[in-house]
Amino acid sequence: MPTISIFKDDFETLLAGPQARTSPVSLEQLEEWLMLVKGEIKGHNPETGELRIELQDSNRPDLWCCEGIARQIRIKQQGKLKPYPFLKQKPRATQLLMVVPGLERVRPHIAACTARGYRVTEEGLAQLIQTQEKLADIFGRKRRTVSIGLYQLAKIQFPVTYDLVKPDQARFIPLGMETVMTLSEILMVHPKGLEHGHILEGQDRLPLLRDAKGQALSFPPIINSREIGEVRVGDEDLFVEVTGTDLPMVVLTLNILAANLADRGATIEPIETRYPYKTALGKSVVTPQDLNKPRTITMETIEQALGQKLGAPKVKKALEVYGYNVSVGKKTVKATPPPYRQDLLHAMDVVEDVAISRGYHEFLPVMPAQFTVGGLSRIEQLSDRARELMVGLGFQEIISNILGSPEAYCDAMGLGETEWGRMVAVDNAMALTFSCLRQWMLPSLLRVEAASSRAFYPHRLFEAGEVAIPDPSHELGSRTSTVLSAVLAHTTAHFSEIHSCLDVLLYHLDRPYTLEPLAHPSFLEGRVGRIVSDRVPLGVIGELHPEVLERWQIGVPVVALEVNLTQLAESK
Repeated sequence: MPTISIFKDDFETLLAGPQARTSPVSLEQLEEWLMLVKGEIKGHNPETGELRIELQDSNRPDLWCCEGIARQIRIKQQGKLKPYPFLKQKPRATQLLMVVPGLERVRPHIAACTARGYRVTEEGLAQLIQTQEKLADIFGRKRRTVSIGLYQLAKIQFPVTYDLVKPDQARFIPLGMETVMTLSEILMVHPKGLEHGHILEGQDRLPLLRDAKGQALSFPPIINSREIGEVRVGDEDLFVEVTGTDLPMVVLTLNILAANLADRGATIEPIETRYPYKTALGKSVVTPQDLNKPRTITMETIEQALGQKLGAPKVKKALEVYGYNVSVGKKTVKATPPPYRQDLLHAMDVVEDVAISRGYHEFLPVMPAQFTVGGLSRIEQLSDRARELMVGLGFQEIISNILGSPEAYCDAMGLGETEWGRMVAVDNAMALTFSCLRQWMLPSLLRVEAASSRAFYPHRLFEAGEVAIPDPSHELGSRTSTVLSAVLAHTTAHFSEIHSCLDVLLYHLDRPYTLEPLAHPSFLEGRVGRIVSDRVPLGVIGELHPEVLERWQIGVPVVALEVNLTQLAESK
């Protein structure tokens, strides 16, 4: 969960609003108010006034800053969100930003605005930097989908161009450096280039932001120019831009930054962006812009979820003091969230805001009317019994991650395009090493065995856990099963040894079985069999193929078994 730093004096100033008298806030009062943002104080430095606040909700990026927290509390105190004039339906742009053709294949979207009249303070600059980092790293997936640039407006001449250039065509002094560098040099030498350069991997032309005089503003999403893109304490006018791959996320990020600067007293002026290609908002997009639409929810849904009859007036007030624009009918509520939020995915999100706004202490607790005693499911009882038996046979249990890579679960096992190589993939995976769910347990054991070559042999390992097996007949396209897998590794390991372990295991589980011939890519031909009981396939047993051991860099023979405990429990 996001944890941010704020300064108490700065928070009190933002809570009061621009040019208003500030009042001291006690830590006890702040703790109570933080319930509105699902936050709590994790640390306080009395000497500097710094507070560490942990937020329990990662769906509200507008709250990852001092301005956002103060805004949410201020709305509650004032009873309603004061509208931001620059976020009207059709704001009038004062400046122009041009996008060149070809960026739709590299980094297609950009949104921008200017902020005038706010003299940057030390606390304000710290918050700008923290907000920029939090939004880009967490919300923007480490700048892949969203990155942010802040600049000294006085040095920029409009129109600004979002351009595409060859890696050695443009050069400027990047932030943190003293010498002029080309874009290719920045990617090879600059710390930010080394960290985020993979985002632009494979591109023969790179994005560059420059003004009408040809001055380089930044190399999105890598680094700003030191000359124009280094904001300092005392600067009064700023240019703010957000680039990315998802236009709604880009616009939302700009809305958050614009609202934050407006809360500090800046006058926000929209900028028109002209695209040579179509976007979800057209070819001419003026930002900041309110993208939210009203959502209609029945009173019955709200009252049933909260367990109390509230009535339309109380629901309307609760949402208004939380920042919504609300209108009510006889049986429905039409609520529009503020323009710096886009986290409403379901009616329950609005219901939760009603509960938070009213305070959970307003709801009477209801004790359970029935008393029940929990117990282990049948599959868990069977799993525990199997674990006891495996430990009794001298095996050591391990616990591994159900997430892994296709390379480990398929390629290293020699499965290729066979039926055993089908897996459940993770959509939008952050890393290839955790991009799919394991379809069998054996690779998890081999990963441990591969790292245990210095331990005394024999090695006897087992694990009982869940796997995800693709199944088109299932309503979700896959089914989750509990399986038990075991490996035995030493210089003379052979089929009969692991077969005797299977005999003991299934004997004590009271399940007779037979072995049938099987051709499996991971095992030696003629030294592998399918475990069958009452004509139901339960798993596989055999000696691992030398090529598989070579891929895992295991230097001794390995025999293994895998039994599907879920099928065993269901068929018994």
